[in-house]
Amino acid sequence: MNNKKQQAFQFVDDHCEEMVSLWKEVVSMEGGPHEKQGIDVVAARFKKILDDEGANSHLVEFEKAGSMLIAEIGKNRPKPGVIFMGHMDTARPAGAIAEHPFTIKDGIAYGPGVLDMKGGIVAALYAMKALNFVGYDSRSIKVLLAGDEEVLHANSNAPEIFIDEARGYAAAFNMETGFVDDGIVVGRKGVARIMLEVKGISAHAGNDPENGRSAILEIAHKIIAVQNLTDLEKGITFNVGVMQGGTTSTSVPDYAKIFIDVRYKNPDDLPEIIKQVEKVADKIYIEGTTTHVAFMDGIKPMKTTDGVKQLFEIVKKASEENGFGTPYEKLVGGGSDSAYTVLAGVPTVCAMGVKGGRNHSPEEYAVVESLFERAKLLVASVLKLD
Repeated sequence: MNNKKQQAFQFVDDHCEEMVSLWKEVVSMEGGPHEKQGIDVVAARFKKILDDEGANSHLVEFEKAGSMLIAEIGKNRPKPGVIFMGHMDTARPAGAIAEHPFTIKDGIAYGPGVLDMKGGIVAALYAMKALNFVGYDSRSIKVLLAGDEEVLHANSNAPEIFIDEARGYAAAFNMETGFVDDGIVVGRKGVARIMLEVKGISAHAGNDPENGRSAILEIAHKIIAVQNLTDLEKGITFNVGVMQGGTTSTSVPDYAKIFIDVRYKNPDDLPEIIKQVEKVADKIYIEGTTTHVAFMDGIKPMKTTDGVKQLFEIVKKASEENGFGTPYEKLVGGGSDSAYTVLAGVPTVCAMGVKGGRNHSPEEYAVVESLFERAKLLVASVLKLD
């Protein structure tokens, strides 16, 4: 083991308690998908850590979304820089911390966002600290942390900021949820969210049903049509996850709507997906009803480029050389902001964060030892780039 790496690993070992303490602190801060104030508090805490480390940092604030943190250390270093990235918001709603506070039992940590993805951010910050401690000066290290990833940046322009800030960098490491089987994500599906809204004609269900036009019946036909658009060979899936409509069983319902989740592999497929849904919306099953389609927030697919594969090989070798296991290339259906750094032309690996499972649920957990292991893996991967 070369001297710098050994010293950096020792730095992580010497700060294990401090890392866990910070982990507990930020998991205990309210940061659910719609908790702007709490997310901003988390962002300010991370900014203070980066400022103390000598980074040049600032917050990008949004009216209806959590702030985005941008920080960089060593901007004038000779080689193209690296990016540590992630998001500070969690998927669990307000009140989840009171019900499931940060706890550690038998080497497993529990709590909202403990895995997705506050643990990964802590690991990245201490990887940066360790590299600074040993005098690493080859590449700048930029930290990009979004505040509204869990709602797909519905109220911010974070995707554009990721792309603009990433251009020209050598590599990006997304500290998203890590997998206990050592999978490192090299590709993700994109997410499109679509709403279909049907208006019908209300009438008394007993006295005047023939003059009613059921919005629920119309949308029921369209649910089946939407689900049938799924094309597993192309990796495109349609899921009607929410249906709303009607007010009482004694009235023909004059309103109904559905929310559709679409997952797709190829960014070029999105225009055709939109056309297919519009075609479903245009077809009328119940005369007298009208359908409106609204394309909502979404996230692009993370493409598996040659650069992504090359960066994965560097991470794989770093992991094997240091006894952290043998990672394999993993493709997943969930989206992440890695899509945008790849779109900026930056090789990116995802799911570099702490290992665990059950994220987005009350049973979310993370393996404590992986907090230190992943900080070291990040250090080793950055050093191996040189």
